[in-house]
Amino acid sequence: MDAEVVIVGAGPAGLATAAFLLHHRPELRGRVVVVEKRRFPREKPCAGAIGRRGEALLGSIGIEVGAPGVIVTGVAYRARGRERVVREPGPVGRVVRRLEWDHALARAVVARGAVLVEEAPVDTVRVASGHAEVSWRGGAVRARAVVGADGVGSVVRKHALGPIEPKWYAQAVEVDTPEVEGDAARDLLVFDTTRADLNGYTWHFPTLVGGEPLVCRGAYLLRPRGRGGVEIDRVLADELEARGLRPGDYGKKRFAERGFDPLAPVSVPRVLLVGEASGIDAVTGEGIAQALQYGATAGRYLARRLATGALGFEDFRRELGGASVGRDLRVRELGCELFYGQHREHLERFLLAQPEFIRVGLRHFSGRPWGAGPLLRASAGAAGWTLRWFVGGAPAPLAE
Repeated sequence: MDAEVVIVGAGPAGLATAAFLLHHRPELRGRVVVVEKRRFPREKPCAGAIGRRGEALLGSIGIEVGAPGVIVTGVAYRARGRERVVREPGPVGRVVRRLEWDHALARAVVARGAVLVEEAPVDTVRVASGHAEVSWRGGAVRARAVVGADGVGSVVRKHALGPIEPKWYAQAVEVDTPEVEGDAARDLLVFDTTRADLNGYTWHFPTLVGGEPLVCRGAYLLRPRGRGGVEIDRVLADELEARGLRPGDYGKKRFAERGFDPLAPVSVPRVLLVGEASGIDAVTGEGIAQALQYGATAGRYLARRLATGALGFEDFRRELGGASVGRDLRVRELGCELFYGQHREHLERFLLAQPEFIRVGLRHFSGRPWGAGPLLRASAGAAGWTLRWFVGGAPAPLAE
């Protein structure tokens, strides 16, 4: 099979790359091939929270993903025995099941002209002077360019760019359980950093499984390269037992994530990486909306480069860095040490005491303008907190 572009991986990053490429170059209909190792609908362990900015981005090219979900309007942040709830008027995002959401997106992208090849686990990527080829048992695609959107263990990255160790790894484990007394309202995403031994957080998100309202509960562990961490299965078991739930009653789903490293290569001639193959936000592990932003950036970039025939992709890092997703990822990478380093206690107290800072983050998640008022109040609060910190004063009391 021959194509203009072959995209390895049919998750949000790969499908968005195909969608935006075909939006900018509709004449490539039937010439953009997406290769997926499994068959849709396929399970994908993921907490499933997608910021409204992600689905709005798809909407900008006329794609609406018709999959069920739970609308959320705010977050509850828990730390040090306290809770801070921040809501926005109207939806800020949804919690979806990747089993359904990815399948719906795949159908929409195929309708736009992408060719989807399923049950094709790629095992080889070869790059020559005039083309690139990906192959799997029983098939192959020869194309002008390859996009690696095949996740943490990317075959494209390994074969085309070589072994690249990220600065940050993350591990997560999750279960779906019934609601119990004491759970937050179903329009809230709950993040809990109470456990000092967990370099990360636990979460409780409302979800729908086969139409049944359940709660996705999980533990997220971030660790720098070469370091270990607490056993997250035990963390999750403690969370369940504290709510009167028996850990053995629920099937656990595990997944790993690869944090964005601004110094790691993201392209070589005829090959570029997007989504988790490149790296995502390691602070929170947010992936879906950022994957879509990756795809939008790569799709626009490929549309230009295919038209000119300049497929060295030497400036893709600069293209990515100048896009909203690149700026966002750089800021969040800098925040890893701040959120989970030696100053963690100060930051937790600050977030509990300064809800406007959480509001700014919530508006970013939703894709809404931050607003001058919340931004000024958040900045003033941060400045005052930092000043007290540097002069050696005691932490400010937590606001009620």
